[in-house]
Amino acid sequence: MRSFENPHAMVALLVAVNVAVFVSCALQSGTANISPELLFRYGAMYSQAIDRHEYWRLVAHGFLHANPIHIFGNMLCLVLWGGLLERRLGSFFFTLIYLSGIVVGAIVSYVLHSGPYLSVGASGAISAVLGALLSLRLLGKLDLAWNFFVINIGLNVVLAASASRIDWQAHLGGFAAGMVVCAVLDAVEKALPWLLRCKFPEFVKMNALIVLAAVVVYGTADPVLGFSHQNGWVFMLTCAVAGLVLIKVLDVVLSMKKGLSIIVVGFALANAALVLLLRDLIATALLSLCVGRPAATSTVAAMICSNIDLTIDVLAASAFAITMLACWPPFARGLSDVGFVGAALRGERNRRRGI
Repeated sequence: MRSFENPHAMVALLVAVNVAVFVSCALQSGTANISPELLFRYGAMYSQAIDRHEYWRLVAHGFLHANPIHIFGNMLCLVLWGGLLERRLGSFFFTLIYLSGIVVGAIVSYVLHSGPYLSVGASGAISAVLGALLSLRLLGKLDLAWNFFVINIGLNVVLAASASRIDWQAHLGGFAAGMVVCAVLDAVEKALPWLLRCKFPEFVKMNALIVLAAVVVYGTADPVLGFSHQNGWVFMLTCAVAGLVLIKVLDVVLSMKKGLSIIVVGFALANAALVLLLRDLIATALLSLCVGRPAATSTVAAMICSNIDLTIDVLAASAFAITMLACWPPFARGLSDVGFVGAALRGERNRRRGI
């Protein structure tokens, strides 16, 4: 197997998001070296984040970077390693591993830091990618040469040991998370044929993840369901049960004739509904962008700022249209289905054991 793979969709998207966030912070900071105050405002992890129930920082910090060298090094490693992992596992499993590295890396860093600290960067997530590649190699599911791991892990260890400002705790936590999550996903995939009939297409898994993430964000922000209240864990448990039910419903529908088309339309409607569900959060974000905007702005910006509710309705309609356009090939395939799509997905589930 080649030791480099061109970036795939999720790697390219993550690079674009990280760079866009860094550019935005640099413009606000007025310098390429982002100030600690700005990093803190937008989600840096710090010594009291979890005690104060600021759980959103566990994810947000992973999309912030302190300076050009910091983001260049992380994005270079993401491109070099991420393409290999996404090609092997697909966008959904790659995303799960990436996010687990961000969160677990932050938690390990939080636990192991004995004093005040401020931490940003995608290092935990990228270490998780490398850890997942090593896990696949140990499981005999990847034929990368061992010197690939010796060189890359060795360089990271030397770098973490020689630079005092590097959060080696996040690197360690992320790497361990990548190895463990990859092994767990392999075990889950081996067990799923006993529970599910169909192998889910990648877009189904990714859109289901988006729906789950949006519902969690809504629950976090809602004054009744929010995590600051005692029923936060009840909400999470309810989401987990609902997620399992949704997975089985998707499995049943995919096994039906025209089921693939039904799934596409269902997700298009769900994405539009999510925009409306998050109406208050989106309105707050739009209003914050409009505050202080000079009167001589573009016509489009002026229309958005003066018609927030209409803008959100347009965004909901756009979410429906974009989903339909992006998923048009499977939608068309489902329309012409006479029973072969479900049979193919069931065969794929039974043929592949593990990841």
